[in-house]
Amino acid sequence: MSDLKVFTSDEVAKHNTVDDLWIVYNGKVYDITKYIDEHPGGEEVVVDVAGTDATEAFDDIGHSDEAHEVLSGLLIGKVEGGVIKETKSTSVTQEGGVSSSLLAIVVILLAFGAYFYFQNQ
Repeated sequence: MSDLKVFTSDEVAKHNTVDDLWIVYNGKVYDITKYIDEHPGGEEVVVDVAGTDATEAFDDIGHSDEAHEVLSGLLIGKVEGGVIKETKSTSVTQEGGVSSSLLAIVVILLAFGAYFYFQNQ
């Protein structure tokens, strides 16, 4: 990790357009310019955090393991003074350990069940 090029926050901030787009995630700097057209959420959501620390926005979305792998391939350095922490598992879980996806499926199934129950009454 110590062999990574070090960038200042001001240097990162200059790369804030679709044609030249860097972000900071977890203290590391990523050049995502080449990936912008492939981003599943569209370029707008990425441009919104261009040239900034996108850690909170990236984590709030609950990106998949595949997204983390793509991001790792775009690593170009680290931020001067940035804190790099080990990330937890990328699966999104709630306090009880139940995944958000499973919870959403259960809610949808209950809603369908209630709908059909009341339709037959």
